[in-house]
Amino acid sequence: MLHFKRSEFEDRITAARRLMRRDGLDGLLIFAQESHYYLTGFDTKGFVFFQCAVLTADDGPITLLTRRPDLEQARRTSIIEDIRLWYDAPGVDPTKELQEILDEKGLKGGRIGIELRSFGLTGDNHERIRQRFDGYATLVDASQLVRELRLVKSEAEIAYVREAAELADRSLEAMVNAAGPGVFEGKIAADGIAAILEGGGDMPPSGPVLGSGDRALLVRSATGYRHLDDTDQLTIEHAGSYRHYCACLMRTITVGKAGDQHQSMFAATRDAMAAMTDAARTGNTIGQIDDAHRATFDAAGFEEARMSACGYSLGASYSPSWMDVPPMIHSGNATRIEPGMILFLHAILIDAPRNLAMSAGYTILTREEGQAPEVLSRLPLDELISR
Repeated sequence: MLHFKRSEFEDRITAARRLMRRDGLDGLLIFAQESHYYLTGFDTKGFVFFQCAVLTADDGPITLLTRRPDLEQARRTSIIEDIRLWYDAPGVDPTKELQEILDEKGLKGGRIGIELRSFGLTGDNHERIRQRFDGYATLVDASQLVRELRLVKSEAEIAYVREAAELADRSLEAMVNAAGPGVFEGKIAADGIAAILEGGGDMPPSGPVLGSGDRALLVRSATGYRHLDDTDQLTIEHAGSYRHYCACLMRTITVGKAGDQHQSMFAATRDAMAAMTDAARTGNTIGQIDDAHRATFDAAGFEEARMSACGYSLGASYSPSWMDVPPMIHSGNATRIEPGMILFLHAILIDAPRNLAMSAGYTILTREEGQAPEVLSRLPLDELISR
C-alpha cells in the first residue's frame, strides 16, 4: 500500500536527520499526521487520539506508539517496523509508554524536538508530555523541521499534485454545470465531490466551501445550504485530492445577469491573479506575491474589500484543512521561492456594504529561475455566469 518507493521514504528520513543534527536535536517526537505520511507512508485518521513516532538523530529504527485499532494500518501503509501499542483504560496515560521508548533509545537528558503545531497533539496531551518530561529531557519546538522538507516537492509528489489538479478541474466543471436558478447548493456540492471520488481521488480534507446569496461572502464552510435565487452569486472554493495531495481552485459564479459591479470586481480579481502569478517566480519571496496582490486591488479601488493574505502552500494534508501552512502568502513573508513549490493563489473581494463577492484562485507549480510558474489548471480564468 506504499504510494512511494521505499527508497524515497529512506531519503526523506535521512534528510530529516540531517536537519535534526543541524538543530542540535537528539530525537524528534512526531505528532503531525502529514509528517507520519511524508516520512513513512503511515496513513490514518487515528491522529485524533494520542499517537507519536520517535525518530532519533542516529540510524536507529523509527518507533511508532499508537492504539490497537491502528496496528494493521501502520503495518500495511507504512515502512515502520517497530510499532508499540497503548491500550484504552480508565485514567490511562500513554506518555508513560512514550517515556519507556525514549529510555530504550538513550534519550534521557537529551534535546528532543516536538511537533507542537499539529492537529495531532491536543492541549491536554501536550500538558501530559510537559509534566512527564520535566527534568527528564529538554523539549524544543520542532514543528517546522519536517515541514521545511515538505515545502519543495519531489517529482513523484508533483505527479500526484497533477492528478489532484485534474480532479479539481473536473469538480469545478461539474459544479458550474449544476448551478442555476433554483438549484439547491447541496446538489452542487454533491456533484463536485462525486467528480473527485469517481475520478479515483480522495475525499478532500475539508470543503467544498460553497455558498450563495449572503453566504457567498463567507470564506469558510457553514451549515445551512439554500436554493439559488434567479439572480444570485455563488462562491466555490474546493480541493481535488489524490493520495492526500491537494490542488485548489476558487471561483465566484454570477447567476442570472452579472451586474456592473460584479463585472468590475471580476476584472480586478483577474488582474490580481495575473500579477500574483508573475510575482511567484523563483528567487522572489513569498511576501512579494502578496505585495502584487495588494497593489493591484488597491489601484483598482478595492483596498477595503481585499484580504490581508492571498494564499498558502499545498501538499499532502489531512482533516480538518487542506492548507499546508506555513507558509501563508502575506506581505513581509521572507521565505524564498524555490523550484518545486506548490502554492494556491487566491484573489478574494468581499464588499459587505453592497453584499457582493468575487473570487478567483488556482494552484501553481514554481519552476526554475527565470521561468514563470506553471498554472496547474486547464480551465481559463473567465467570468462565469450561470443562467
